[in-house]
Amino acid sequence: MRVFLTGANGFIGTAVAEELRAAGHEILGQARNDAAAATLESRGIAVHRGDLNDPASFAAGARLCDGVIHTAFIHDFTKFAENMAIEQKAVVAMVEALQGSGKPLVVTSGTGLLAAGRMAVETDTMQREGRGETEAIVLAASGIRSSSVRLPPITHEGADGGFGPLLIQGARDKGVSNYVGEGANHWPAGHRRDAARIFRLALEKGEAGGVYHAIGDEGVPTRDIAAAIGRRLGVPTASITAEQAMEQFGFVGMFFSLDIPASSAITQAKLGWRPEGAGLLQDLEFGAERNAA
Repeated sequence: MRVFLTGANGFIGTAVAEELRAAGHEILGQARNDAAAATLESRGIAVHRGDLNDPASFAAGARLCDGVIHTAFIHDFTKFAENMAIEQKAVVAMVEALQGSGKPLVVTSGTGLLAAGRMAVETDTMQREGRGETEAIVLAASGIRSSSVRLPPITHEGADGGFGPLLIQGARDKGVSNYVGEGANHWPAGHRRDAARIFRLALEKGEAGGVYHAIGDEGVPTRDIAAAIGRRLGVPTASITAEQAMEQFGFVGMFFSLDIPASSAITQAKLGWRPEGAGLLQDLEFGAERNAA
């Protein structure tokens, strides 16, 4: 299958590209500038010039291929709402380009705001705003085998991925690794290589309207997350208030006090997938750090 992969140079996208190539798929990778294009070419990936701010470029890439995996996102959390709106326009353009083709379209979403205080599952519906609205549009599209892969707040490999680097950087800057209150609230996590396999399986055999959770650790107490970071950096841990978390971690501080465990049991049953990568605490404490700054 020839696959249009958006975000092909990103943290998730690079792992998805490796997974696709290992399975024998051909990749057309989206690149937004010359440097990104050169990187893809050096990895032997065909280039399609496209930018999230140019929805027509994403639609054109989708038309050229047998299926689409969308992992691109503008990771500027100071403009999170704006960037979700930009992403939605690009995704809608691809949906319209593929309408009636029966081709697979796999998009990226998240588990973070599904069901605070209880275990989130694949059948939970996201709120109709931001990425939740984008997911709803994709899953309701007719004539497309569309699906969504929901990532946890930390999709990791080594000390990279998701909100993990921001927590590490905050601990490095402050000289202390913090958690909120008693730190008894839980965060789910998953290894990016495991997530990449889910994207491939959803592309190959996912159900139309299917939702899949890339979860390895269902719920790690945030106190344990802070402790692993503290051991990594050789700094103490300490409790702070939710208000202090906002000051220290910015956007991430909104989430770090939430109890948001999530399950992948339905995903495992439907796709025949099992998490195999290292757990979050092991990666945070011992994994290589490339992009945490």
